Amino acid sequence: MNAPPIDWFALAPILIPLGAAVLAVLLEVFIPARFRRLVQMSWALTAITASGVWALIRALKPADEAVSAVGGHVLVDPLTLFVQIAIALSAILAIIVIADRTRSGEDAFSPQPAAAPGSPDEEEALAAKLVHTEAYPLVLFATGGMMLFPAAGDLLTLFVALEALSLPLYLLTALARHRRALSHEASLKYFLLGAFASAVFLFGASWVYGATGTVRFLGIAEQIQGQGLGADPMLFAGFAMLLVGFAFKVGAVPFHAWTPDVYQGAPAPITAFMAACTKIAAFGALLRFAYSVLAYVTWDVTIALWTVAIATMVVGTALAMVQRNIVRMLAYSAIAHTGFILTGLVAFSAEGISSTLFYLLVYGVATVGAFSVVAAVRLRSGTLGAGALTFDSWAGLGRQSPILATAMTLFLLSFAGIPLTSGFVAKFGVFAAAFSADAMPVAIVGIACSAAAALFYARLIYSMFFAEPAEALDAGERTQGLTNITIAACAVITLALGLWPAPLLDFATKAAALLP
Repeated sequence: MNAPPIDWFALAPILIPLGAAVLAVLLEVFIPARFRRLVQMSWALTAITASGVWALIRALKPADEAVSAVGGHVLVDPLTLFVQIAIALSAILAIIVIADRTRSGEDAFSPQPAAAPGSPDEEEALAAKLVHTEAYPLVLFATGGMMLFPAAGDLLTLFVALEALSLPLYLLTALARHRRALSHEASLKYFLLGAFASAVFLFGASWVYGATGTVRFLGIAEQIQGQGLGADPMLFAGFAMLLVGFAFKVGAVPFHAWTPDVYQGAPAPITAFMAACTKIAAFGALLRFAYSVLAYVTWDVTIALWTVAIATMVVGTALAMVQRNIVRMLAYSAIAHTGFILTGLVAFSAEGISSTLFYLLVYGVATVGAFSVVAAVRLRSGTLGAGALTFDSWAGLGRQSPILATAMTLFLLSFAGIPLTSGFVAKFGVFAAAFSADAMPVAIVGIACSAAAALFYARLIYSMFFAEPAEALDAGERTQGLTNITIAACAVITLALGLWPAPLLDFATKAAALLP
């Protein structure tokens, strides 16, 4: 059997971060410690920027059909390129936050990640002010897996991409400098639940293969159409298990429980990276699978997808309302946004694809911005414990740091879907797509939950601008300023895409054109 031809140019957005990750591991060994952070940061930014620019250049060229980069196993089309560009943009913004340090030289990561929290080894590493930069190769490996995820053309490639992006995230979650026990606990939860979801996904792939004799999306669709397999119990069970794997990665109910614990336990810059990029990549892959395969059995899966979307919006919104911890509130908000994005997906139309893609990009940018503000405020609060993340600790932020408070307000307004922000355009798009596709119950619940979500966003805004300021707010560290660059960039993009969304919407519409 001849090996399939490989289009190396089409694979470049995937290969660049993966190749850079391998070289970054060597840099970790051979670069002197005093230069290591600067070199690793520059190398990671250069690699991901090159990957995103390569994808953008290809996306600007007209395409009549998808490029089969590895004999149908990897597909490069406008959908793939749009998602890869969105991942690259969010990853670049997150890496800038990852690279930031306090003015005393501390970063967000443990100086001795392998040491037990509170152990003598860790205390010795802290006293010696050791700095490790393993986070950069891990971020590059994760980004490479994310770039592959939406490009997968078969279930095995999809699984490989899933593991490639997940394994580095399990490690990154455990690297927090402060709250070490909480960070280790979050990492263990994430790993165990992720391993379970991956096993269910792989089991589902085997059932789909047993029913159709193929793992390629095109072949599965042909078997469903040609053999009338839409009602095959084995195929339907396989699809159900595959959707469990997807639901875990996007944080959909009932597979959402890991989200608040992991977001809270991970280092704040990693939370920004994970919350934005993982969701973009996972939804990109889910879009391809849904519109390439599930679109031929919509009468079987529609009710299931509707139920998951509605439950995700309701549960995420309801639990976010009762949170007193900022990160957990944003985590449950992220769960609710998963339901909003699913509202566009369940439309099964070109309008649904384009609106979902637009939503993914603007949500990713706003999420990185919001968690960047969280990272900055935790330093300024004078304590890096859980108390720095409560609503009370943010009281008076608008008076003592108006720029941070204003930026956070903009991101919250975008999450709430307030006009003149990119979030409004995104929510309007997915709800309109659902109405057009007769998914009216999902859209109505989405609108109601979006209105309810505005309440807990408003509560934080009120705390920042109208509550009495916390005395210790300015008693802590200040960063070297890199986080402020990301916050400013995210704010500009969020506002610009709210005022002038047409170019990105047109791009998203073109990206939807080649899917079935």
